[in-house]
Amino acid sequence: LRALPGAAPVALFCHSYGSVVCGLAARALPGRVADIAVAASPGMHAQTAARLGTSARVWAMRNATDWIRDVPYMELGGFGHGADPVSRAFGARVLSAHGAKGHAGYFDPGTDSLTNFAEIGVGAYGSVRCARDDDACRAGLPGGTTAGRA
Repeated sequence: LRALPGAAPVALFCHSYGSVVCGLAARALPGRVADIAVAASPGMHAQTAARLGTSARVWAMRNATDWIRDVPYMELGGFGHGADPVSRAFGARVLSAHGAKGHAGYFDPGTDSLTNFAEIGVGAYGSVRCARDDDACRAGLPGGTTAGRA
């Protein structure tokens, strides 16, 4: 990330165990990382988004058919990956993954998950689709623009 040219904001997209890695790295990420979006996460080694120690917005999604939902969300004695990023208590902005199937379907064309990744990537926060039937995931965010994103 530090080697990327320019100073435009960057979004990280983290799938499955990659979200664990993103959670562990969050505290040391450069300030230009504006967003961390996780899908199919077994946890991020934190009990809350605030405890990740980053100024980046934290987004999370999981579809209803993903087996990862059956993984115990806990950390005890160094085992486990922490709290469920899509739980209200975690505090991430929870996105829709409608249309995604199973553990690997988040990047499939036509899914809300892929659309949400794209909207976050270009900073179009007003266009993301929230998981719940409200606008909670967009609360306090600008509509965004597509200019100047890395």
